[in-house]
Amino acid sequence: MPTANELRQSFLDYFHRNGHAIVPSASLIPQADPTLLFTNAGMVQFKGVFLGDEQREYTRAVSSQKCIRAGGKHNDLENVGYTGRHHTFFEMLGNFSFGDYFKEEAIHFGWQYLTEVMNLPKDRLWVTIFREDDEAAALWEKIGVPPSRIMRCGEKDNFWQMAETGPCGPCSEIHYDQGPSVPGDAVPNGAGDRVMELWNLVFMQYHRNALGQLDPLPKPSIDTGMGLERLAAVVQGKLSNYDSDLFRPIIRAIEEVAGRCYGASPEEDRAMRVIADHLRAISFMIADGILPSNEGRGYVLRRILRRAGRYGRLLGLGVEGPFMYRLTDSVINEMKTAYPELERTRTTIHHVTQAEEERFIDTLDKGLRMLDEIVAQVKRNKQSVIPGEALFKLYDTYGFPLDLAADSARDQGLALDEAGFQGALQEQRERARKSAGFEAAKTKPVYTEASRIAPPTEFLGYERFESQATIQAIIKQDRLATDAVEGDEVEVVLNRTPFYAEGGGQVGDQGVLTGPEGTIEVRQTIKPVPDLFVHQGVVLRGRMRQGELVHASLNVPLRLAAARNHTGTHLLHAALREVLGPHVKQYGSLVAPVRLRFDFAHFSPARPSQLEEVEALVNERIRMNDQVGTKTMGITEAVQEGALAFFGDKYGDRVRVVEIDAFSKELCGGTHCRQTGEIGLFKLVSETGVAAGVRRVEGQTGEGAYELLKQRETDLRVLAELFKTNPPDVLAKARKLVAQLKEKEQELEKLKARLASGGGDGTGETRTIAGVTVHARRVDGLEINDLRRLADTVRDRLKSGVIVLGTVKDGKASLLLAVTQDLAERFPAGELIKPLATAIGGTGGGRPEMAQAGGKQTDRIDMALAQVFTEVERKAKA
Repeated sequence: MPTANELRQSFLDYFHRNGHAIVPSASLIPQADPTLLFTNAGMVQFKGVFLGDEQREYTRAVSSQKCIRAGGKHNDLENVGYTGRHHTFFEMLGNFSFGDYFKEEAIHFGWQYLTEVMNLPKDRLWVTIFREDDEAAALWEKIGVPPSRIMRCGEKDNFWQMAETGPCGPCSEIHYDQGPSVPGDAVPNGAGDRVMELWNLVFMQYHRNALGQLDPLPKPSIDTGMGLERLAAVVQGKLSNYDSDLFRPIIRAIEEVAGRCYGASPEEDRAMRVIADHLRAISFMIADGILPSNEGRGYVLRRILRRAGRYGRLLGLGVEGPFMYRLTDSVINEMKTAYPELERTRTTIHHVTQAEEERFIDTLDKGLRMLDEIVAQVKRNKQSVIPGEALFKLYDTYGFPLDLAADSARDQGLALDEAGFQGALQEQRERARKSAGFEAAKTKPVYTEASRIAPPTEFLGYERFESQATIQAIIKQDRLATDAVEGDEVEVVLNRTPFYAEGGGQVGDQGVLTGPEGTIEVRQTIKPVPDLFVHQGVVLRGRMRQGELVHASLNVPLRLAAARNHTGTHLLHAALREVLGPHVKQYGSLVAPVRLRFDFAHFSPARPSQLEEVEALVNERIRMNDQVGTKTMGITEAVQEGALAFFGDKYGDRVRVVEIDAFSKELCGGTHCRQTGEIGLFKLVSETGVAAGVRRVEGQTGEGAYELLKQRETDLRVLAELFKTNPPDVLAKARKLVAQLKEKEQELEKLKARLASGGGDGTGETRTIAGVTVHARRVDGLEINDLRRLADTVRDRLKSGVIVLGTVKDGKASLLLAVTQDLAERFPAGELIKPLATAIGGTGGGRPEMAQAGGKQTDRIDMALAQVFTEVERKAKA
């Protein structure tokens, strides 16, 4: 019986023998399609090829693509665990033709592989086709499928399209009858799981235009997909994917951790299936650089991880404490041969999973108590729906995910008011938006107007620092103008420019535009709409007119400084990935002439030793004087070659790749050094956290790094002067002073303790007034908390009485008055202290048993302390 690993390789080998290039799995994060949350099919990485925007060196391909379906349009999350064939993570086996072969060959390959290579019985296979696809019907009959086992279906089941417009076409699905022991209809697309879809062959032969019309494609293509999990179950004779060898080792590991046996109870089995599935998704998502967060892909990972944790902790298994991080080894060990990135990121997968589990346990404990109260209230009210407001409060207060509340509600036989929850969530977002004064940035109409009259700006700045150019448009006060004069703040559009427009984290260039009659100082360059470079500045002299020829010249030192920081940022990114792990990815950056800032995904603060290693590695690459090369290619090709794309950024069909030897390769449109040696020096300045799972480092290169070191050298000299020593001896002297200071602090604490116990040099007087013991004492240099401790000590000793303590510290007088409980009603401390406070030029108050006061007249504190006797006597006679 073939293993899943053998089946995967068998599929790749079969199509390779038939002229297909074996293409490695793309990342779970789609590089070629920003509309997708995750790679959810094998064709995603070939989208540009299918659309005709990208050329490959092959016209036939085969792959085993890792996929996630747990967010966005394709979401199987809620079904996982309840069926034997739904998964969040799965592998899609697929063969593809880019204008090479078409229906006949695709049908032949599919049938031959299943019946001759996999030896599946032909009488258990069904075929569905699009109702109007007579060609496919004839081809299936020609290959030997009886007409009685060919079903025609509508668009819902057998017509596929990439989007509302674009490539599309009929598809043909191969289904497998699992036999009468499995509940369900004995025909495809019926109820139950008896007849299961196994392989989908898509015949992309049309282009759907904006009017919905179908136009024939000049080169029809093939896109197929078959889940490895389903194929393994069928070939291995299993009725559930979870019984195949893809899942059994993971389930055995879960059994050991939980101390339970799979097959013992439906609830425990479901919990193990959920955990087994989710462990695969968790491991692969983290390996591809996704970290838990509250939005986007990170939020999906958080949901999956917490859902698995809840099933392990509460729903069936009762596992205490973090456990999943250990179980990820079962996934890594089984799949690292096919996906070596799992082994490379093993430690990262452990750390991230454990940290999120620990965070969730705290959330779960608090949130579940609140959810139990909500459920109890709903049941007391004899309702069947948990209100949306209550769910939102649970989410807002404890970060308790809605899907976990849904699982719990389902167990209690209750439904959720999801519409109410979403309404409350939207209201909160609106409040936050208004309170922050945030409005979505809109392109100024004048920029759109300028783009209509000006052709796309030709950018010359990669090779040149200056050029001749023609003024295409002048903007003053958000309106188009024909000219500008001295003192005018203007925005100028040129037909060609060496000025880099702000983008990709790099600030825009500065410089000068010189015309026949005037000069403009350019202070910033932006690109508000695609291909329109706008030079913002002020007219320094004369007049500038639309249509004039000008000389555009950069501020070269600023450009070169920015280039050093930009190339330094690429080296920094690569070094962080090497030292901290391949999960590190850019979340944002700033590249300016004076500094660089780099935000990246990482789950904990970097240790000082790690930062030192990163800095040393960057400087090593600088000393090696590596060449910084650039080339332009298709985005998918670039990513397949190992170029890092910053996901969330928008890329065109053709992208610019910046490569530094074999150390760094990124998609980047910025300006760079020609050799790393031009950077000169790199210095890390700081490392901080900016959000959950996001760290920030700041640094400087070249002249900026040199100036930083000079400043630190100056600071060291000043410290040496303050410490009255030489710069090389500052550290030793500082350590000596710190040790002495610690000694003095210990002595001070001992002195305070002695004073608090009644010893020391503090002066005091005790009298009996009208039968009441009154103690007044001055103890300078104490904090108010020290006075409280001393008052407690004196009060315990007196048993009954009035105590007032005074201190002078840092130019301020403070009083504390305490009254034992038996006297507090007759002599309330809050009243007694007020005239004493007036005596020191301040105010005071408090409770009947204790009050305090403060003032600036420190020379009158003794008089204030003596006054307590008078006040007690007056109160006793009242």
